[in-house]
Amino acid sequence: MELPKDRLKRAREAAGFQSPTDAANAFPRDINKNTLISNENGNRAISKKAAERYGELFGVKAGWILFGDNAEEGAAPVVSELTLNRLGMVAGRVAGVVEAGTFREVDEFDQSDPVEVMLPRDEKFPNARQLVFDCSGDSMNDLRPRPIFPGDRLVCLSYEDIEHQVELRSGMVVVVERTRDGGHFREWSVKQLELFPDRAEFHPRSTNPKHKPIVIQRDHEADDGVSVQVIALVRRVMNEMPGL
Repeated sequence: MELPKDRLKRAREAAGFQSPTDAANAFPRDINKNTLISNENGNRAISKKAAERYGELFGVKAGWILFGDNAEEGAAPVVSELTLNRLGMVAGRVAGVVEAGTFREVDEFDQSDPVEVMLPRDEKFPNARQLVFDCSGDSMNDLRPRPIFPGDRLVCLSYEDIEHQVELRSGMVVVVERTRDGGHFREWSVKQLELFPDRAEFHPRSTNPKHKPIVIQRDHEADDGVSVQVIALVRRVMNEMPGL
């Protein structure tokens, strides 16, 4: 039978802390290391006040720690937003796939829950939403100094959130959205921006000659009825190593 001390340990581990010391170091004002160790060992009973504090920090309810209330067997605790904020982490939404030349139908009635991943808060723009895109294709495999390869995951900032703070400049790597057929189809792609007095050019950086730049005039409307806009600025590129 699972006891309160077992649930406390499970909550702490699910919140990302491998040991009581790690948790105490992360929350020095809230957690006494020796007390947490005693609580987890069962040498010291977990008070209601302590359970409430642990629950707030580890993303579970105090009642679950004490009594196992409202929890399915084996259910994993969820890290609270307060915990993430104190650790300098935020939830980034996985927006979808960027792939040059591929228009996908927009599902306006998609009711699926968004997929989120935990990311470090952006130091320059801590309040901006972070969007995550998975890269497909070879349109940026010659970008310097760091190419973007298929399978890379791009961590981006929503341009809508920072456009009042950041002016687009040549050299920026951006996520561009092109829509057609009244917005029913869209393409998301990564490009490097080049600005000129009368136009903006969004360039692929590829060894594949099939990829061409998107060139638009200052009205940001292409002649063929395709609408073009910057939706995100690329901040980081991630790629997990195989084997796990």
